Amino acid sequence: MENDNTSCNRRQFLGSSAKNAAGMAAGIVGIAGTSNPSHASPSSNSLDNKIHLGVIGVRNRGKVLATKFASLPNVEVVALADIDPKQLAAVGIAVADIAARPPELESDFRTLLDAKEIDAVVVATPDHWHADMAILACQAGKDVYLEKPVANSIRDSQRVVAVARGTGRIIQTGLQQRSGSHFQSAITAIHTGQIGRVNLAKAWSVYRRNSIGFHSDTEPPVDVDYDLWLGPAAHRPFNPNHFHHNWRWQWDFSGGELSNWGIHMLDVARWGLNVDWPVRISASGGNLHFHDDTQTPDTLNVTYMFDAKTILWEHRQWSTHGIEGRSAGVAFYGDRGTLVVDRSGWKIYDRKDAASVNASNLLTPHLQNFVDCVRSRQTPAADVYTGHVSSSLGHLGNIAFRAGHEVNFDATRTTLEGDNKANALLDGPARREWETRGRTG
Repeated sequence: MENDNTSCNRRQFLGSSAKNAAGMAAGIVGIAGTSNPSHASPSSNSLDNKIHLGVIGVRNRGKVLATKFASLPNVEVVALADIDPKQLAAVGIAVADIAARPPELESDFRTLLDAKEIDAVVVATPDHWHADMAILACQAGKDVYLEKPVANSIRDSQRVVAVARGTGRIIQTGLQQRSGSHFQSAITAIHTGQIGRVNLAKAWSVYRRNSIGFHSDTEPPVDVDYDLWLGPAAHRPFNPNHFHHNWRWQWDFSGGELSNWGIHMLDVARWGLNVDWPVRISASGGNLHFHDDTQTPDTLNVTYMFDAKTILWEHRQWSTHGIEGRSAGVAFYGDRGTLVVDRSGWKIYDRKDAASVNASNLLTPHLQNFVDCVRSRQTPAADVYTGHVSSSLGHLGNIAFRAGHEVNFDATRTTLEGDNKANALLDGPARREWETRGRTG
């Protein structure tokens, strides 16, 4: 049964939503004020001593983050932004059931960046928007919780790092394994020699996904601001297979499974091996199972060679038989044992005194770590550079696959040596029309 405050919040929100439903796509529910960029802790400007958040992109992951943040003490989700009014209204109700007051609803994310009340924003949009939104948020004086990947290309990811450092803003990337105590203890076990010398790790994702089939181009949903959804991506006609969720399997908007589960597990692998940038990357695979509108490979194997260590990646989107008995995980192969870790826990094999640890909470500590760092200005668990490197591993694997041959990476110059075809994939498209069009609100 709802308490009186929750019921009141819900009734107020529903009343507001009904009154404004016809104009919601135009962003008529406004947030007053302009931002004041500052390197100081934004919470120092909050009269109620709460961190005030805005969430950009509220479908699926955005809904999870909006409601989880709203549940944290001394955090208030004051605004939501999305180009789809149906998604916006539904998540607004979910947040209103938790929060002290219903959130404002906006169709144009820039309204959140203008709002003086908002200390930080959560970016949970499709991947092609991550870089621009993070950069604009930093320039507007907002800290950022940024879902992985940091950007949809390596060069855009570099730009995010540069702007974050130049403005002094806090960016926590959505690599929540970094805040999980069982992942932390697994890495400690590796670093303290419990499985001996470790020069090889394998990361993987093996899930049976559904075919997206074939769809023809059509007109976008009547209330959806499709041009703003495209944003910096190259213009293309609306197609349901490029939109909600299925954007993940289109190169213009994402990097497929390697940018999805891959970045999470590759981050753990390089954390355990204590490596940053590979020097050689090779990849093979393709669409071996699905025959549909998917562009990114449903089957992929990538080898990342570092100076003296190697990370292997594998994904199969059509299988239920995982590796080492796990659907998505990382195995570290040492000369005195093997440690396998995933979100369910970790265990050492090939030793009589094999240790094991059960699962820990990942997301709540990760969000709390971000909030704490917004207040303290300390470096978060998965700071922007950590996210940049791990995101770039995903991009490098995709570049090697798309180039069709092994690539040699020079991290100092951010170039793929003597390879024009591969170098062209280091940067993404940069359609800028969305910047000069008028606000929808």
